[in-house]
Amino acid sequence: MSKSEVLAKFETLAAIPHCSYETDKMRDFLASYAKDKGCEVVVDSFGNVHAFKGKPKICLQSHYDMVCMGDAPKIEIVYGDDGYMRAKNSSLGADNGIGVAIMMQMISEFNDIECLFTNNEEVGMVGAAGFSGDLKADKLLNLDSEEDDRVTIGCAGGVNLFATIALNSKKTKESTLYEVKVSGLPGGHSGNEIHKNIPNAIKVLAAFVTKNSCKLVKFEGGERSNSIPSGATALVLSDKELKSEYENLSVKKLGTGDEILENGEKILALINSFSQGVRAYNCELGIPQDSVNLSLAKIKDDGTLEVEFFARSMSKDGLSRMEFEISELAKAVGFNVISKDRNPAWKPINDKFANDILEELKIYKPEARITAVHAGLECGVLLEKKAGLSACSIGPNIYSPHSTREHCEVASALFIEKVVRGIVKKYNS
Repeated sequence: MSKSEVLAKFETLAAIPHCSYETDKMRDFLASYAKDKGCEVVVDSFGNVHAFKGKPKICLQSHYDMVCMGDAPKIEIVYGDDGYMRAKNSSLGADNGIGVAIMMQMISEFNDIECLFTNNEEVGMVGAAGFSGDLKADKLLNLDSEEDDRVTIGCAGGVNLFATIALNSKKTKESTLYEVKVSGLPGGHSGNEIHKNIPNAIKVLAAFVTKNSCKLVKFEGGERSNSIPSGATALVLSDKELKSEYENLSVKKLGTGDEILENGEKILALINSFSQGVRAYNCELGIPQDSVNLSLAKIKDDGTLEVEFFARSMSKDGLSRMEFEISELAKAVGFNVISKDRNPAWKPINDKFANDILEELKIYKPEARITAVHAGLECGVLLEKKAGLSACSIGPNIYSPHSTREHCEVASALFIEKVVRGIVKKYNS
């Protein structure tokens, strides 16, 4: 067997469109592949593909949707001399495509195997939350981690909050109309990279508009619920000439106008007063405890502006506290607020399964350790669906997922494949 079979499978996956909510072709491909390899396959109404054969002792699990940024779903993979693979002008989809490719490889090699390919993880773990199938094994190995020197046994819970306000226009004195655009900021994962103080394009734009005493005509920004915004655009009226001193902020004069948003000041007040990033730090785990990302500002068909926040916490209490605080802030300036897509935190349990995984990982990474992560993993959702289920997560080194800067270390992906193979052999022997 060539060690590049998994990479070849990943390249096949990359050629199939699989942006979140647009995953039908990938669902059908995975179901057909598993059937061809002798699996019994169940595809549920949420698009989850549950494949199994023989008497498996361990279930491998990955999600098959991806965050599409840049030119994606058109993905052109580039292998660099530095040992990393990237995509030209788009996100790569190594999150979680490498895990999916490894699972395909294990299906082709083993007669006793169970794999759960979940759908729409990147938009609220929709597939995992809706899964009602019968897992055969009592051990679950998730392949959605992004650092190859750790076994993850816990993760943050999350909740999305949606604040809406009417977008009625009103007449004002005629002034110069400008387009103000923030673009090209690095963006990034709103969990794994929230501690890096990556600038939020929505907040950068709102601050510029406010500090220059502009009147708001239109405002939109952000790309995905779980991404730190890399771009945002506003139309504004200004009595003074606007100039930008920032590389990533452009100002374009469009003419004149005399209509502004009636609630423009309230919209800017919410965005400017919101505190982006880490709210509390967990010294024991060495990761953020609580964080919030302002993800999106978009105009809806019903004539309202919706501002979306994604809060994460390692505890149920922390999640509830942030949900309350953000809701109260938004209500105070005139927004209506709802929350949804709540996912539970996965409380770390250091059991024998975790240490078996660690032992296998240490063959290739002697410094490997057991830890938790400030991001969402489907283990927390799936653990609630079967009593006695043990779960861990591993994965290759993937940097800047959910952005056009996403890149994956090739050697790391290949040795994680070996680790998974060793674990499946160990539990099936």
